[in-house]
Amino acid sequence: MPTVAAVLAHFGEEPPLSAVGGAGTIFLSGCNLRCVYCQNHQISQAAVGSTMRPVGLAARMLEIQRKGCSNVEPVSPGHHLPGLLEALAIAVEHGLELPIVYNSNGYESLEALDLLDGIVDVYLPDLKYADPSIAARYSDAPDYVKQAREAILKMHSQVGNLVTDLRGRAVRGIIIRHLVLPGGLSGTAETLVWIRDNLPRTVTLSLMAQYSPLHRSGDFPPLDRRLMPEEYEEAVDLAWDMGFENVFVQDIESREVGIPDFALESPFDWS
Repeated sequence: MPTVAAVLAHFGEEPPLSAVGGAGTIFLSGCNLRCVYCQNHQISQAAVGSTMRPVGLAARMLEIQRKGCSNVEPVSPGHHLPGLLEALAIAVEHGLELPIVYNSNGYESLEALDLLDGIVDVYLPDLKYADPSIAARYSDAPDYVKQAREAILKMHSQVGNLVTDLRGRAVRGIIIRHLVLPGGLSGTAETLVWIRDNLPRTVTLSLMAQYSPLHRSGDFPPLDRRLMPEEYEEAVDLAWDMGFENVFVQDIESREVGIPDFALESPFDWS
């Protein structure tokens, strides 16, 4: 059964996901990566959350729809697939019509993605690294680069480029996220070259500036510091120079946006 940490309307996602009534985000506990800097480490590695039966999770999905959210967005869903798919089937049977957004770290098996073909409307994968040794050191996943790249190609083959409706809401397609890390550890240039050479330049990218030295990052310089403005600006300039046409960027002065605190009743409320 899925373990759920929070269900909420999230207004800090990319605009096509937060459009209208916010993303209907379901934060699931646990993760198949062990990133030393994980911003969601309270739930990904500390296993905060409560077990929920599929019928209960289906009820929360329908509640998301009643509240006017733009989609149902499970976060880190791969290891919860059996219960999640059962919940989706129940919810659809009872009237769920929202797009399904699959928010993933990119470390997915091709077999699992085959199961999701025709179920997921929008894929939201990370592409974290370009160097297997870096992926091994900071996320305990030496095969991450190969696995994530193959997964992203499979995702794009299923749903294609991003499509939005008249309200600006994402209804189909893929948005590839890339978190720019200090000291060039994310291999941004190499990652952008790979995307350019393997996918259309019209594919939608999200270059993220929100890195914060959280969790165990203090033990792993240069991850013990903030991202410098010039490091992020270089990443954005590279994307434009390579001819990408659809790139979401963040204001580096608003770095706390998108970083929840699951010790709070409302994880995104810092008031």
